[in-house]
Amino acid sequence: MSQGHSIRMASSTRFSSSLGRRSIFARLVAVLAIAACGIAIYLVVMSFTSSSEDPAPEKNGKGRTGQAKDKSPEADATSYTVVAGDTLSGVSEKTGVPEPKLERLNPELDAETVNAGQVLVLR
Repeated sequence: MSQGHSIRMASSTRFSSSLGRRSIFARLVAVLAIAACGIAIYLVVMSFTSSSEDPAPEKNGKGRTGQAKDKSPEADATSYTVVAGDTLSGVSEKTGVPEPKLERLNPELDAETVNAGQVLVLR
């Protein structure tokens, strides 16, 4: 009877040790997954906050200095009159003023509906 008891004990010890290895591995993977999710959330938040305040350089390789050389007459203006078919992003591209700045300078502006004839403050 004592032999049967020792066999059962050895069997349960073997089972719990392999379960322990899987448990440690699962815990390690869980910690890494939580860290990866935290980093991903941080990067998403930072991409939204940096793009609204400081737009990235244009894709054609021009930085801020390249933009200053290619100023159009509209870029020197202090106001812009909206024409039919204009959108806020279109006005932003034409004038060189970022959309968030346009919205701050024109608090009465509804970004969804820009009407022809509206005068927007640029500076």
